[in-house]
Amino acid sequence: MEDFLFGLTRGNVSEVKIVLATVVALLAAYQVGLMAVGYGRLRLPFLKPVPASRAHRAIGDSIVAVTVTVAILCVGYFGFEDDAAVHILLACALLAVLGFKVMVVRRLPGLGHLLPALGITVFLLFWATWLSAAAEHLF
Repeated sequence: MEDFLFGLTRGNVSEVKIVLATVVALLAAYQVGLMAVGYGRLRLPFLKPVPASRAHRAIGDSIVAVTVTVAILCVGYFGFEDDAAVHILLACALLAVLGFKVMVVRRLPGLGHLLPALGITVFLLFWATWLSAAAEHLF
């Protein structure tokens, strides 16, 4: 798997992972703004709640796909290193909460009242996970 990922990224596994994770973290911030419009907490003259909610869902699907790609890069190339324990725990928590949020949206509508809290938790976990790994390479 390491050789496959090394070849796929042309030897730039860390850099590809950092760029993808940074895009996801920034999109997570955008998602918060979209749902603020969707829930009517933020009113913008050029964006109404229904289109904002639909965009949130479509972008969220893309974020999940990229997040899974980043997770595969992490585990497949770096494995579970002891010096990255905090990053690994944050990433596992992120994937668990993100998976639960998707399940609530698609299969458990009765738990819809949890979506704002789940969304904020996902946002915070995206940024905490990003900071625990990517920030050390960027700053």
